[in-house]
Amino acid sequence: MNVPPAGYVIRTDGAARGNPGPASLGAVLIDASRPDARDPRAVPDAWISEYLGIQTNNVAEYTGVLRALALAAELGAAEVDLLLDSLLIVEQLAGRWRVKDAKLIPLHGEARRRLAGFRRWSAAHVPRAQNSAADALANAAIDRVAAGGPSVVVEPPPGRAPDWADSAAAKSKES
Repeated sequence: MNVPPAGYVIRTDGAARGNPGPASLGAVLIDASRPDARDPRAVPDAWISEYLGIQTNNVAEYTGVLRALALAAELGAAEVDLLLDSLLIVEQLAGRWRVKDAKLIPLHGEARRRLAGFRRWSAAHVPRAQNSAADALANAAIDRVAAGGPSVVVEPPPGRAPDWADSAAAKSKES
């Protein structure tokens, strides 16, 4: 029987073309039990690509973390490991750096509240080159909206269970 992942490795990125400027976020969630979970090229189990309007890059970065944490919680994760190319966010979440920007204070507070809902969490800084999937999703959101497409794309969509949940439900109906 397929069971939901106990945790996810999460990579997020924010993009702003101008600072502030048209901004977006990208996030990938990978089942932490997969052998390739920490591989930057791992195919995500879930992802988000969202246009945010005019924002700063740091607001986009924090919003990416918030959206990814919400999706991980919705998918039933008890643990999350954040791999971020924003050293600012990693250090602020760890409490080693103060949050001075007034726009970031509520986002930081919300991120800390959401992280407290997980049994375990970690946040580590990774080089930008190891965050290319989330970066591509963030940039795709800006391009998609500029071409008249939807502002948000989530896989699996909110309210729809991921494939492993569909399989588990089918098996329980057979019993």
